[in-house]
This record gives sequence, structure tokens and C-alpha cells, in this order.
Amino acid sequence: MTTTLRPTEPLQRDADGALSRHYTVCVNSRPVGGIHLAANSLSGPSVARIHDLGIDEPDRGRGRGTVAALAAEEVARGWGCTRIEASVPATATAALRLTTALGYVLRNRHMEKRLGDTPPELPVGSQGRPMTEAEFGPWEQRAKEEYVKDWITRGVPEAEARAKSERDHATSLPDGISSAGMDFSVLEHEGTPVGVLWLGTRDGWSFVYEVEADERYRGRGHGRSLMLLAETQTVAAGRPGIRLNVFDGNAPAERLYESLGYETTTYHFYKNLL
Repeated sequence: MTTTLRPTEPLQRDADGALSRHYTVCVNSRPVGGIHLAANSLSGPSVARIHDLGIDEPDRGRGRGTVAALAAEEVARGWGCTRIEASVPATATAALRLTTALGYVLRNRHMEKRLGDTPPELPVGSQGRPMTEAEFGPWEQRAKEEYVKDWITRGVPEAEARAKSERDHATSLPDGISSAGMDFSVLEHEGTPVGVLWLGTRDGWSFVYEVEADERYRGRGHGRSLMLLAETQTVAAGRPGIRLNVFDGNAPAERLYESLGYETTTYHFYKNLL
């Protein structure tokens, strides 16, 4: 039997030149599922993304999804893409196995924690205060550089990583420290600044953009205190909980979030196309 992709629409091209197309997955011309392939407009036309790959229940477990994903890679190569990405819900066990088997590399994951009505208590001697304008400028420059390094380490070319850092910060912080929906706090322990928290809102939830313990004071539990501060602010704002992103390989952060009860919701993968 032959598994193929059959286009269901003309090739789409957005204003920036990024391509996209929906396909039906067919076995000997019989429809068995669907897939949407698109160049990632946020990363540039050289990066493709698989959306909504699904195989109908009666045809699952027969390798249809594997062949469809490989066919999508060939289409992406034909578009001139050099990398392909996919996001998989943590509950999609079969899709996670397929993604790993096809050589995709885990880059980052999203986690979340639903909170109650009672805020946690910070350790004795620790308290948060608003970041000052004078503190914001140096912190932002440092945060941009760290963001660039995170993406370069995980396979993104430097030029693309720097462009992404500038774009993401400009989009999230159009008015700097006064940007709507963003809160910047400094954690102090016994009067000494020991860390920074950048907390925003997405879809009604709090989103932790940045938790940074000062390098001079790491290993003393201040990262945990910063997350407790985030939870305190979230409860005070009446939001249901916190969501965040963590890069694969950041073991201290992964251990911290898991110990605090955060659960993975989505895994994000990439694969370089040779």
C-alpha cells in the first residue's frame, strides 16, 4: 500500500512570503487523515512547522503517520526549508513516540500549575519589590543576550537567534518597563537584591517570562523564592495559575518547577533537514 499527501487547497503564501498548505493523507487514494504544513512565519521561511497531523482511528498503528510526516519533510525541503518543527501535547503518547523515532530533538516544553486562593509564604528574610527604571535597562540587555544563547545552543543560527530575541522583546515590551500586562520584580533577601522576576499574562493566566537568581547568590534557594513570589502575585491578581517555558537541558530549572508541582503540557521539537 502507498501512503501519499494530496493537497486540499492551492499553495498559500502570506505577505512575508511564508508558504502553507493543507493535505489529505491517503492510502492508495483512500483518505485516512490530514496534515497542515506551514513555513514558520515567526522564524522565517527556512523553517517549516507540522500542524494538525492526524490519522483516522481505524488506520492508526500501521505507520501512516510516520510516512505522512516523512512526506511532509520532503515537501518542506522542496520549499527550501532547512529545519522543521512540531509541537506535541504531553498526553499524546503515540505522537511523542513517533516524533522521537523520526529523529526530532526536544528543544523546550511548556508547563503549568493551577493555584488556589491562598498565596504561599516566602522564606523569612525574603521579599519582593518593583524593579526600578534604572535597574530595567541593564537587566533587559542581559536578558536579551541570554535568550540568544538559549536558542543558539539548541540549533538556531546566531543571526536568526538574535533577530528572534530583538523581535520577541520588542513585541512583549513595546513600552519597556511600563508595558501593559507586564510586572518586573526584584527579590531581596535581608535587604540584598538576589534575583529578578518577569511575570506577564497570557490567555488569562500568569506567564513566567524570566526567573533569574543573581549568579553570586545561586544555590541558596532564591530561585524557589522567586517562583513563590510569582505565585503570590498570581493569586493576588485573581488568575487561575501559572504557565511557563523551560528549555531542555536546563536541569536546575526543570527540577525546581517539578518540585513545585508544575506539569508539562506541551513538548516542542525540531529537526534539521539535510
